[in-house]
Amino acid sequence: MRIVGEVPHPECKITLYNWNNRYLVKLEKGLLEQTFKVNQFDLTSETQLHQLVTEEFIREALVLFDAMETAWNKALQHH
Repeated sequence: MRIVGEVPHPECKITLYNWNNRYLVKLEKGLLEQTFKVNQFDLTSETQLHQLVTEEFIREALVLFDAMETAWNKALQHH
C-alpha cells in the first residue's frame, strides 16, 4: 500500500492510498476509521482523487463518525 497524499483537517486524519489497482480514502477519528475505495481506472489521476475529498464529503463523514461512536458505545454497554 502506497500513500499518495494527505488532506489536512482539524477533526480527523485523512490519508489517500494506492493499493491493488484501487485508491483508498481513509479517515480516522479517535479509535474509529472509515475507508472509501474507488477503482484506480475510474479516475484520470491522483489529483482527481484529492478533488473527491471535499468539505461536504468530510462533513458527512464526520456525521457518520458520530453515528459509529454511538453504535459502538451501545455495543460496549451490552457486553
